[in-house]
Order: sequence, then C-alpha cells, then structure tokens
Amino acid sequence: MDRTSDRSPSLEQLRALIAVAETGSFSAAARQLDRAQSVVSYTIANLEALLGVALFERGKRKPQLTAAGRAILADARRLDLLMGQLNAKAAGLQRGLEGEVSLAVDVMFPSQRLVEALQAFAFTFPTVALNLTMEALGGVLKLVLDGDCAVGISGPNHNWPHVIEAQSIGTVELVLVAAPCHPLAKAEHPVRISDAREHTQLVLTDRSRLTEGQNFGVYSNRAWKLGDLGAKHRLLLAGLGWGSMPKHLVEADLEAGRLVRVALADRRSVSYNISLIHRTDAARGPASEWLCHYLTQGTPPQAPLPDAR
Repeated sequence: MDRTSDRSPSLEQLRALIAVAETGSFSAAARQLDRAQSVVSYTIANLEALLGVALFERGKRKPQLTAAGRAILADARRLDLLMGQLNAKAAGLQRGLEGEVSLAVDVMFPSQRLVEALQAFAFTFPTVALNLTMEALGGVLKLVLDGDCAVGISGPNHNWPHVIEAQSIGTVELVLVAAPCHPLAKAEHPVRISDAREHTQLVLTDRSRLTEGQNFGVYSNRAWKLGDLGAKHRLLLAGLGWGSMPKHLVEADLEAGRLVRVALADRRSVSYNISLIHRTDAARGPASEWLCHYLTQGTPPQAPLPDAR
C-alpha cells in the first residue's frame, strides 16, 4: 500500500522551494541556504515526488514555477512564517528581559516623537542598552532584514518581504523648498515641471541597495545625491538647489524666510508613510515589545512588565 500521501513536507523542503523561487536559480538558493547545489536539487526533487506535482519548469534558462508551484509556494511561505513566529515567541519567553535593544529609524521620522520614546524607554529600562541607527529609505529595512536591528521605523515600501511584519504609525508631510535667492523661489507658481528640470535638485539617496534603480520624486536632469538629510538641509539654505524636506524640520526656516515653498504644477507636498517593522521570525523580549507599543500608541503599555526595573 502506498503511504506517500501520509507524509508531510519538511520545513527544510519548503524553505528550499522558497529560496529557489526568490533567487531564481538552484545555485543562488544553495548559497543562500549554505548548502551544496546538488542537495538543493535533490531536496526539490523529493518535494515534487512527495506532492506528486512538478514545481518548476526546468527546460528554461532559469527555473520557472509551474502553476502548481506558485500555489504551493504561497502555502510554503505561510507555513514558514508561522514556524518562525512560533520559534520567535518561544525564544522571547525563554530569555526574559533583554540586555540590549537595537532600533533603526528613518531620518524623516519626527525627532521630537523619537526623543519622547527614547526618554521613556531609558526611564523604564535603565539596565537595557539601546542601540540607535538612523538611515534613509531602504536602509532601515535592510538593517531589520539582516538581523542587525530588532525593530525599525521605516519609510514607505510597496512590497514588504514576507518575513517582515509592518504596522503603519503615521505619515510625515514632505514639502518642496528652496532658498529665497533660488530661481524657482522667484518663479511664478505653480512651477512647470519643465522649468524645475532645468535646476539642480537635491535628492536623498539610499545607502542600501534595496531601492536601487528606483527614483523617488526626482524631476531634474541634474541631481545631487546626498546620503545625509542634514547636508541636504544646509545646501538648500545656501541656495545650491531645490528639493523636498520633512515639514517639521523646515517650519522654522519657512517662518523666518530662510526657505520658501516651491509649488510644482503636479504637487505641493507628499505624504511619506511611516511603518513600524520587525522580522516575524526574530525573538522580541519585554523591552522590545514595550518599545514597539510606545512607538505605535504614543503611550507605555498598561500592564506592568516583569523585571522592567
């Protein structure tokens, strides 16, 4: 009697399927999984035999998922996430209060809101070290994906990786500005796109490679790419270009006349979505959970945390 149908795929087999699908090749999947390519191929072949369906079309230059493969992949990802969440929850319960918490924050996030959270955290958890890293665009996501930071406050992403849990915690208004001496500040409003393209635009760039090839609101034919928001601010004040800035960072400059708003024909401002992110398969202890609650709600959790002080 054939008992094959009574067996269930292993987590190793499902993760091999996910790796091949996401990397586009058996060799790349082998490097990601730290396995020999022959082992990955053998694992996929066994999974196909177990399920009784072909998961990949191998006649092409790169393995392409079959219709059955796409259906199975969705379930494989779901099961992998559930197992990761289970392991992370168990690890968090075992280890108790963390010795340190690592937080990555998008440079656009309002500093006052961040300061309040950090001050409250330091008061509540005086024995827990907090490591803070500020990054732009995809930099926060990369730190969390790589496991360098447990929690991230990230800018917008249209397609979060499947291991990332994201929760919206607000928006930041970005406004287009220039110094009063800049030609666009003196131009009639709204400014035509063709006119804006003729002037140097100051653009914040991503030091990670997650947004490589993507342009976020870049209009000009001449763009200065900067990795530091403070440097961009100083160049704007010097009249060396125009660009977008978080409204909360330039309100004083606008009131004092050091900067003026530039209204393009297609937009005057843009909403920059902010999300709290973490890996679903990474353990979070009481301090991390407390910080996530505070950043999300603006207040500490009502229930007391064990050994918090």
